[in-house]
Amino acid sequence: MADRAKAKAKSAAWTRKEGQNEKGGLNEKGRKSYEKENPGSDLKRPQPEGGKRRDSYCARSAGQMKKFPKAAKDPNSRLRKARRAWNC
Repeated sequence: MADRAKAKAKSAAWTRKEGQNEKGGLNEKGRKSYEKENPGSDLKRPQPEGGKRRDSYCARSAGQMKKFPKAAKDPNSRLRKARRAWNC
């Protein structure tokens, strides 16, 4: 039991609920923990007002909707929540 708690404490925030936004995607703490684990990465907040990043994300996530039909049908899946945050 102690090993399980120890392993959970070592996992990055972006893999746990505390680093995830309830509306989909990652919160600031989650983005920072991901960048710490993956040097050179530069995650930014969603860009719902439009632009190249939004267009790119919407195109990529449309592919995920096809690849994961169960998540595509569930309105509360993280994929659908993130697409709503990006206004896809």
